[in-house]
Amino acid sequence: MEEQHPIFNEEHLAIRKTIREFVENELAPYADEWEEAGEFPNWVFKRLGELGFLGVHYPEEYGGEGGDYLSGVVLAEEMMRCNSGGVALGVGVLTDMVCPLLHKIGSEDIKQRYLKPSLQGDKIGCLGISEPDAGSDVASIRTTAKQDGDNWIINGQKIFITNGNRADFAIVVARDPESEGSKGVTLFVVDTDTEGFSVSRKLDKVGMRSSDTAELAFQDCVVPDENRLGEVGQGFYSIMWELQPERLYGALSSVAGAQMTLDITIKYLKEREQFGRPIIKFQAVRHRLAELATELEAARQLSYHVASKINKGEFPAKEISMAKYFATRVSFKIADEALQFHGGYGYTTEYPIERIWRDSRLARIGGGTDEIMLEIISRQL
Repeated sequence: MEEQHPIFNEEHLAIRKTIREFVENELAPYADEWEEAGEFPNWVFKRLGELGFLGVHYPEEYGGEGGDYLSGVVLAEEMMRCNSGGVALGVGVLTDMVCPLLHKIGSEDIKQRYLKPSLQGDKIGCLGISEPDAGSDVASIRTTAKQDGDNWIINGQKIFITNGNRADFAIVVARDPESEGSKGVTLFVVDTDTEGFSVSRKLDKVGMRSSDTAELAFQDCVVPDENRLGEVGQGFYSIMWELQPERLYGALSSVAGAQMTLDITIKYLKEREQFGRPIIKFQAVRHRLAELATELEAARQLSYHVASKINKGEFPAKEISMAKYFATRVSFKIADEALQFHGGYGYTTEYPIERIWRDSRLARIGGGTDEIMLEIISRQL
């Protein structure tokens, strides 16, 4: 095992060792197969749940392991070793995007019906925010939820929904038909077997191909009020909160992925010869590697700094956006440089670099684009 960073303790080290062994032995060998298939099997969630990994940083009363936030950081980092960004993304959506909302604002009934089985791997959830005409601008969503007695009638569309094809339930962001802007937005847990719910289509993507991504449709979906998540009209603020751990997850997983990419590249450059000597012996190459390693270390330290603040109960929104912006850009830069270092081989599917290159690009879009991160940071300066 590599040197342990000071923010982690011996318990984190033990968790890391266990998760790494599982990921490398039970997930990584199937990466190519799942990439070709365009999806990975549901047993991955079930197995992660059985081992306690999905709930590593959730309370024991809901089937979790009772670990701290940094335990979840370890999971995010080690999942990148499965050699498939799509698998890591699908799992991360459940552990760091869906379950945080269920845990933070869900009623006790919702926690028992959705959070507990999710952490056990018995239910898979997705998060429905983005729409054809509203992505980062959550206040512009058009999906409506109209109250009808003890029920709500939901109509609308959602797009770019990870786990959307396989989900047992979706957390749906909808608004009162009479409301405007951020007001009147409410969250609901919608079972995907509800009449009126459908998967319009499975989206074909350039990267994250083993992760299923869907467009969802809601046509007069009747959802009981007991499936309302949080207070009426407070959904916008809940989503603004949810996006923060999602963004830091993106930063942390990007750093972990970039480190693996750099390691793979250095190994290749030591073995590959040009002009009678290993490529890594050329000063120009070594200096480029040094620059990349320096930027990666800066991204790691920033991300860990923010993670340690969250672990202490703080909520540094500005720094989260900084980490997400910087780490995801560094990650893609390293992937792009790695492909260049590999030359023609890097552009073939015989080497893992082209997949890393494709997968890493999404992190600069999902959870808030580079441009949105800069806007958030600038407003708080």
